[in-house]
Amino acid sequence: MELQKYISKFLTKRKKKLSEKDYILCNEIAKIIGCNIQNINLYREAFSLKSSSKNQKKSNYERLEFLGDSVLGTIISCHLFSTYPNANEGYLTQMKSKIVNRKNLNKLGSELALPDLLQNESTTPLSDNIAGNLLEALVGAIFLDFGYDACKSIVLSRLLTASEINKLENKIVSYKGLLLEWSQKKKVKIRYETSEEIHVHKNLVFRTCVWLDHDNVSNATDTSKKKAEEKAAQRAFYILNKKQCILENPKDHT
Repeated sequence: MELQKYISKFLTKRKKKLSEKDYILCNEIAKIIGCNIQNINLYREAFSLKSSSKNQKKSNYERLEFLGDSVLGTIISCHLFSTYPNANEGYLTQMKSKIVNRKNLNKLGSELALPDLLQNESTTPLSDNIAGNLLEALVGAIFLDFGYDACKSIVLSRLLTASEINKLENKIVSYKGLLLEWSQKKKVKIRYETSEEIHVHKNLVFRTCVWLDHDNVSNATDTSKKKAEEKAAQRAFYILNKKQCILENPKDHT
């Protein structure tokens, strides 16, 4: 009975020390990771934006993002290594790239509504990658709060589950990268020619042509050079894949 009174008194005292804002943050993080956090300061930092004021040098998510990026990479690498014992290095590298690439992390961070947990406002528009950046910062905070083993368990059971990873197995992240790998194996030269075009209403677009040796395989336009190249590569992939099977399964190769 005395112990129960002490614990109850301790928890009440702890709640009083937390502001309403901190208490909400604790509860939201607990819902995401499935357990109560220990060090609120880590999560405050993980969800704080960089201040534009020179006089304010408060901590922000960037350092934890840097740490979380490395921790997440290690967790995923170890998971893939043990899950696919017969896969070659190329397959493991591709799978890791699919999981930790910016687009996928942004998607996961958005689904977890991580930008809603930001503790301060920004005077400038938020980056398109903010959701993914915050996910990495969260992983960094979890690692410092609980240690590697617990962090790994939380990541694989709550943030990047096995079912989510399995969905990515047959997904093509970069057609440009896929074509490059294929061209190197086949010892053919693939190149991209991109030019600027002015369309109606004076909108600037980029046109990319994909050349295989001396043959123009495909072309595409988009609002950025990178998007135009990826779209042209996707079209080239489908054209070439009809003639010969480009997409192999490196998992079965040793």
